[in-house]
Amino acid sequence: MSTVSDSPTLSYVRTLNPSPASAEERDAILANPGFGIHFSDHMVAIDWTIESGWHDARLQPYGPLQFDPGSAVLHYGQEIFEGLKAYRHADGSIWTFRPEKNAERLQRSAQRLALPELPVEDFLASLKQVVSVDRDWVPTDDDGSLYLRPFMIANETFLGVRPAQTVAYYVIASPAGPYFSGGVTPVSIWLSTEYSRAGRGGTGAAKCGGNYAASLLPQEEAAQNGCSQVLFLDAETGQHVDELGGMNVFFVRGGDTLVTPATSGSILEGVTRDSIIQLARDRGLNVEERDITLDEWREGVDSGEITEIFACGTAAVITPISQVKSRDFTIGAPDAVAGEITMSLRRELTDIQHGRAEDRHGWLYRLDA
Repeated sequence: MSTVSDSPTLSYVRTLNPSPASAEERDAILANPGFGIHFSDHMVAIDWTIESGWHDARLQPYGPLQFDPGSAVLHYGQEIFEGLKAYRHADGSIWTFRPEKNAERLQRSAQRLALPELPVEDFLASLKQVVSVDRDWVPTDDDGSLYLRPFMIANETFLGVRPAQTVAYYVIASPAGPYFSGGVTPVSIWLSTEYSRAGRGGTGAAKCGGNYAASLLPQEEAAQNGCSQVLFLDAETGQHVDELGGMNVFFVRGGDTLVTPATSGSILEGVTRDSIIQLARDRGLNVEERDITLDEWREGVDSGEITEIFACGTAAVITPISQVKSRDFTIGAPDAVAGEITMSLRRELTDIQHGRAEDRHGWLYRLDA
């Protein structure tokens, strides 16, 4: 059965899944969801054409997409995506964290990839549509969440090299358990010296699949060397720290200063990164957004000036880093412990997201209201 509901600028046709997962099936998945393995019963789809703009918004059963082998996304990689989480608070209500920032970043990514911009209010409405029918997929445990994946693809059937004139936007949802099943422990990361993640004027600041595809080979190299993640340097000089394959990086200097590479067009402007900067400043810590070289990292660790290093992103929130390894040298030690500032910022951020701490900045957005 289909029904119609309104969003700020679009009317949704809602078609419920005739064969949703049973409560028993869903509970078995939520007991051990992993990350990005299982998906909820419904999804959102919205079409765009150069003639009609955004239209034909619908909530529909989760299922395979059908498009032509000549679709532009398959040949030129014209696609973008976002990632954010829905959290169940103690009173049963469901919230997400700073979704307008994800909406604005999706718009910036769209600009860079020559895709149409989805209005912020329609981005927010699309999240609420999914949660309105799949709220039971939001885990009830303290650290679980429903990972929301909005994405946009060029689906015009055309092999000429120009921006597509037919585009589709989707939202799918996947339950996620604690990212660290054994607790949060420092990880070793691998320094990629042969490959770059992004160059000046490239797509580094856009959240698009090509950036992540470029990181997969060096990520394999990292795994072969016993490391959890890969770290990239800037493509121009090969001396400045850029970011990890999917996370931003921070350094604690002198116990009262956070240093993180500036987002100069090649680094993704992470929502978690921005939130950490605000929480650090709330505490009276100094925050420097600037270039940091490998030599500064090495000398700071050797002298004790740099006391903590961590990475951050939506999936893992904050990950302490024990050492960086390369073919020629290692900075740090494998037995380094997670720092006090690292872990206290992580606790504060996750407590806000899960409704256990005061939301001083109005970052939470209710999805089930």
